[in-house]
Amino acid sequence: MVKRRWRDDREVFFKHRSGVSPESYVFEAACLGWLRDAHTDYGGCPVPWVRDVGSDHLALDFVPTAAPTINAARSFGAQLARTHQAGAEAFGELPPNATVAFIADLSLMEGTWETFGSFYAQARIRPLAELANNRRALMAIEHAIIIKLAEQLETEDPHLLGPPEPIARLHGDLWSGNVLWRKHDCVLIDPSAHGGHRESDLAMLALFGIPYLDEVLESYNLEWPLAPGWRNRVSLHQVYPLLVHAILFGGGYGSAAADAARSALANGSA
Repeated sequence: MVKRRWRDDREVFFKHRSGVSPESYVFEAACLGWLRDAHTDYGGCPVPWVRDVGSDHLALDFVPTAAPTINAARSFGAQLARTHQAGAEAFGELPPNATVAFIADLSLMEGTWETFGSFYAQARIRPLAELANNRRALMAIEHAIIIKLAEQLETEDPHLLGPPEPIARLHGDLWSGNVLWRKHDCVLIDPSAHGGHRESDLAMLALFGIPYLDEVLESYNLEWPLAPGWRNRVSLHQVYPLLVHAILFGGGYGSAAADAARSALANGSA
């Protein structure tokens, strides 16, 4: 990503990398548009305007940044809740005009589901566990515990999943690097937006750390109170991003994904 002057002398970030799927930037632009609708219609998190998109590039308005502050964190928490409240029609729903889905450079299964457990198991946990296993990013025992989690998810066990939730409009890749801090709020970039469970975005924020996380969560909870026991389900929602990292980067992420699955199953049976 490089900073450029655009056709109208506007400053933009110009994204271009070799080897990226021709559909990846188109998907990202569709995600940003869907999240922008949540910002415009519901007061959700701001996102940069898309100035141009093609099979090999994406041009976004440049976002001047500032140091993180408590006030910006509180604004972020409240706005993220409102982004989630914008909702979706089904679990797995993609933004309008999007026909394929990605997280980073990794393609994701497309489809829609009526329940979160089935969506999470069939569109995220099972296919990514198989891919990680094929790439030798998981040991056999690690793969087995993650598949056990998928099987339990498909039972829609409320002890594991928590109470039923409205389908949320998710950013979908909400780690700290995709949150740009400004003086009074935060701007979201690089989404993998879809209809999902709101705790998934929050769990990803916690996984890799973000400044003033407690303030973000407190403000979120004031805007849209979280369901009882949500803290016990953080590990459940972290299995997916950890599997993604195991596939893309290897290292200890496979073991971390299995540990999160064990924790989720233990919490769900407590």
